[in-house]
Amino acid sequence: MNARPTIGVLALQGDVREHAAALERAGATAVPVRTPDELARVDGLVLPGGESTTMSRLLVTFELLEPVRQRLAAGMPAYGSCAGMILLARTVLDGRPDQEQLDALDVVVRRNAFGRQVDSFEADLAVAGAGDEPVHAVFIRAPWVEKAGEDVEVLARVPHTAEAGDAADRIVAVRQGRVLATAFHPELTGDDRVHRLLVGIAEEDVDLEER
Repeated sequence: MNARPTIGVLALQGDVREHAAALERAGATAVPVRTPDELARVDGLVLPGGESTTMSRLLVTFELLEPVRQRLAAGMPAYGSCAGMILLARTVLDGRPDQEQLDALDVVVRRNAFGRQVDSFEADLAVAGAGDEPVHAVFIRAPWVEKAGEDVEVLARVPHTAEAGDAADRIVAVRQGRVLATAFHPELTGDDRVHRLLVGIAEEDVDLEER
């Protein structure tokens, strides 16, 4: 029997424990990542929600920015939720001029896109790769993807409902290669299907027999 993949959770800000619990339920061994040495020992990485500009500064402070960029460029599986999506994006609208990006997704993301309408928003989404049942998604001052590159697979859009308003049809989940991102917080609902997608990518990508 193969070992469980080891998935790190960037433990600088956000729902670290909730993501770790979801990863464990999804079949991974979850560990916090705060140092380059800890990053070097994981098969994949979750970037949780939080405040993207603060997380950007903390990546620099903890000397993790370049190591994470290098691991992503080398093909490390990763998943970003909310602020994590913003960090993974190539371009961010309404971000700070000094905000650092990890450049792992060829997308244009609008920061706090939902915040100007409602601070939180919930919807049932059809998420590609997550099965036939809808995913109940919780958005908290969330971004959305304004533009996705040719190599980016759109996994979910906001459905057309009365509550959605101008957010209807906006892209809120994407995948490019081994990198996933959602504008919502699956770690808050007990639905582990998005985390299972990441674990599945890590299992396919890593020779676990050698661990």
